[in-house]
Amino acid sequence: MRRILVVISVMLLFACSATSEKVTDELEYGPRIFPEDTEKWTAIVAAYAPEIEAIDKAFESMDAAQIDKTVTIKGVRYQIGSYKGEPIVIFTTGISVPNAAMTMQMAFDYFPIDKVVMMGIAGSINPSFNPGDIAIPERWYFHDESVYVNPTPDDPEKFILPDYYESALARYKARELTDPHAPKYKNFGFIQPEEMAIVKEGWDKPRQMPYFEASANLLSYAKKAIDNTDQITMPSGKPIGIHYGGNGVTGSVFLDNAEYRGWLQDVYDAQVTEMESAAVGLVCFVNDVDWLIIRSISDLAGGQVGKNEENVFDAIASGTGTKLMIAVLDEMVKSEN
Repeated sequence: MRRILVVISVMLLFACSATSEKVTDELEYGPRIFPEDTEKWTAIVAAYAPEIEAIDKAFESMDAAQIDKTVTIKGVRYQIGSYKGEPIVIFTTGISVPNAAMTMQMAFDYFPIDKVVMMGIAGSINPSFNPGDIAIPERWYFHDESVYVNPTPDDPEKFILPDYYESALARYKARELTDPHAPKYKNFGFIQPEEMAIVKEGWDKPRQMPYFEASANLLSYAKKAIDNTDQITMPSGKPIGIHYGGNGVTGSVFLDNAEYRGWLQDVYDAQVTEMESAAVGLVCFVNDVDWLIIRSISDLAGGQVGKNEENVFDAIASGTGTKLMIAVLDEMVKSEN
C-alpha cells in the first residue's frame, strides 16, 4: 500500500509540474515590455571610437544637448539624456555585423527606442566621392552572404553549384523583372552571392531579403536637413558633397580591393561600403523601429593608388558626418513637436 501511495504522489507531482508549465505567463521570459504610453527615445549610434568621439565632442559644446547619466550593461556604455528636450540614448555598436546586430537588439530590449540615427564612416564605391563627403543611402544590402564553390574540372572559369543555390539564383533572376532595386547577381570568381532568410512577427516562415530600406519619415528629415543646413566643410575649408539616395552595402570585410569594389558597383549599384549598417537595418526592421544611416567617406575602398588612408580621414569624416546628423535631429525635433 505504501508503494502505491508513493507512486501516486510522484505522478501527481509530475502532473502539477506539467500543468504549471502550460499556464506560465509568457511575459515572464524575454525582454522588458514598455507600456504604449511610454515616452519613446531616439538612439544615436556609431560603431567605433572616432565616430562616437565626434558625436560626444559636438554634444558637449551645445546647450541643447544634455547627458543625465551613463550606464554600462554587458560592457556597452549607454549615455542617456536629451536633445532639445527629446529623450536620447547614445552608444556604440562595435565594429562589424555580429556586434552591430547584437548591440542593437540589446538596446531595444533595454530602452523604449522608436528611432535610430546612425552616423559613421564608410569607403567610397562611387568614384565621384571624396574623403569627407557624406552619403545617405535609401537602402542597404549584405554583400558577403555567399556560397564558395569549386570550379568544374574542365573549365576553371565555370563552377559547380549546389542544387539549392541554382534554384535560389532562378528566384533572384525572376525578381529582377519586378524590383528595380534587386541586385544583379553574378559571381566574383568562386564566390557566389546569396541572401539570408529572416523571420519577423506575423510571418509564418522566414523570407529572403535582398535589402533593407531606411524609414521614409527619417529620409524626409534628411532631405530637409540637406536643404536647410549651412555648407559643411573640411577643416581646410573645402566644401564637401552630400549625396542623398541610392544603395549602401555591408559586410564583415574591410574592403581595399579595386576589383571587388567594381563588382559591388555592378551587382548592387553601391555608393558606399562599410561593416554595420545593413545589420542595424535588419534589427530595426524586425523590431518595427524607424532608422536612418549617415555615412561620411573616409577612404576609397581600394580605388586609391597605393596605401589606404582611412586612418588619416576617419576622425575628419566623423566630424563632417556629425554636423549633418545634428541637422537631421533638428529637423526631427521641429517636425515632431
